[in-house]
Amino acid sequence: MAGAHEQLERAEHAEHAAHGKHADTNTFNKRIALLIAVLALFLAIAETLGKGAQTDALNYNVEASNLWAFFQAKTIRQTAVRTAGEMVELNRTQAVEPALQEAIAKRLDAWSKTVARWESEPDTQEGRRELAARAKKAEEKRDLALARYHHYEVSSAAFQIAIVLASATVITGAVALAWLSIGVGVVGLAFSGIGLLAPHAVHLF
Repeated sequence: MAGAHEQLERAEHAEHAAHGKHADTNTFNKRIALLIAVLALFLAIAETLGKGAQTDALNYNVEASNLWAFFQAKTIRQTAVRTAGEMVELNRTQAVEPALQEAIAKRLDAWSKTVARWESEPDTQEGRRELAARAKKAEEKRDLALARYHHYEVSSAAFQIAIVLASATVITGAVALAWLSIGVGVVGLAFSGIGLLAPHAVHLF
């Protein structure tokens, strides 16, 4: 009887131990699942920010190209009018009639004012100086958006790797993989923060 009683107690202890181990496993898996969910959330945010930065970079690049094209067109027109004025000025000495002299002078004055207006138009911001300044600002914004995009891309890659590691933890039960997943996730957060707050602080590309 004593032996049977001892065997019964051992069986009960083994059953309790199995239940305890099963409960620990369930708790561990739930924590890993929560970790994966959090990493997936951060991945979605990083992907959204990256797409936004990429779109901004493309838009600012188009804007800068358009402004430089407008600048070039103004330069060509300005050069053509200035050259025409110089040619008329050279031929001006051949005009003997006072009316013709006056007409030439008015035309030269009008061309001179046109050339000056094309050089700088503060009101419309469409003079050569203003166009060049606007184009440079668009290029700066484009470069900023590109820097942010690259950091968000690295961040997204880090979160994806972290999710893979966390998923492998569920299969293998290796706690080290979970800690490694958390570490890689922190790296992803760091790059997201750099991309958002200080894109030019770290140069990767």
